[in-house]
Amino acid sequence: MDLEAVRTFVAVAGEGQFQVAADELGVSQQAVSKRVAALERELGVRLFTRVPRGARLTLDGQAFLPHAKAVLRALDKAAASVRPGRRPLRVDVMGTRVMTAGLLQDFHRDHPGIALDVVALGAAGRAVLAAVRDGSLDAAFWARRIPEDQLPPEVRSERVADEPILLVTGTGHPLAGADSVTPADLTGHRIWMPGLAEGTEWGAYYAELARDFGLDIDVAGPNFGADHLLQAVADSSTVATFMGPRTPLAYPAGLDLRTIPVRHPTPVYPHSLLWRADNPHPALAALREHLLRARDRPGSADSWVPGWAAISPTSPIGPLSP
Repeated sequence: MDLEAVRTFVAVAGEGQFQVAADELGVSQQAVSKRVAALERELGVRLFTRVPRGARLTLDGQAFLPHAKAVLRALDKAAASVRPGRRPLRVDVMGTRVMTAGLLQDFHRDHPGIALDVVALGAAGRAVLAAVRDGSLDAAFWARRIPEDQLPPEVRSERVADEPILLVTGTGHPLAGADSVTPADLTGHRIWMPGLAEGTEWGAYYAELARDFGLDIDVAGPNFGADHLLQAVADSSTVATFMGPRTPLAYPAGLDLRTIPVRHPTPVYPHSLLWRADNPHPALAALREHLLRARDRPGSADSWVPGWAAISPTSPIGPLSP
């Protein structure tokens, strides 16, 4: 059924005259007559009786009118639901207990009027890229390991935060009393990072960190989550792990842990935001502005990032090639 014909029928029913309805719709009277005639043919009934002073609804027209109005209201409501800014901004934070979730919480605190749909797909970079490209996500946090010239032309990526990693130990660990450690100090110590899947950005980050500094990063064992990992670290005198200052956002209660800065250099994990350049949602611009204004900027001369992330943390990525 032609929705424009339905809208025209409702206009004629409301005005009682074809010409007045035509003026309201911005079309000719002939166009209005053709639309109504086509609708009558499709329905197999007459909707109007032509009278000297205009048009009067038939009994079938009177029966059809409330349903036609309901269809138009539903159509207008459906269109309004996807107008820029009317639906929540859908953002993937990678995980609910990592720094990127905290970044989005900060944005929500500063912009409480902006509705958010927060998801944590936990997918690798190319899957997240596909979700943004295809429109199932408005934006996503990721580490841009994919070369710039391999990003789709409609997609943009911008470095928004560098997260320094901390050494986390129990009280009985040999390094527990240190004010800070260097990567060289960690040589020979077991650093347990269960669940680092090969091919993911996290896996690639820690694999390169281990190669560059000769570290023993153990990825074996099932990943039962941050609480289990931290409990194991707290109970051990030989096991340590890496976490960011806001990862997890709240430690389990009752654990006696030491968090020790790593310096000279400080390994930082590069977080970027991914979005489509043609996404019209007004909250997307607000999110980008907030993240860039609050961007963490550790001293670049004394920080370490993997080779695939060695771009300036203070400069956005410009237009991308296909």
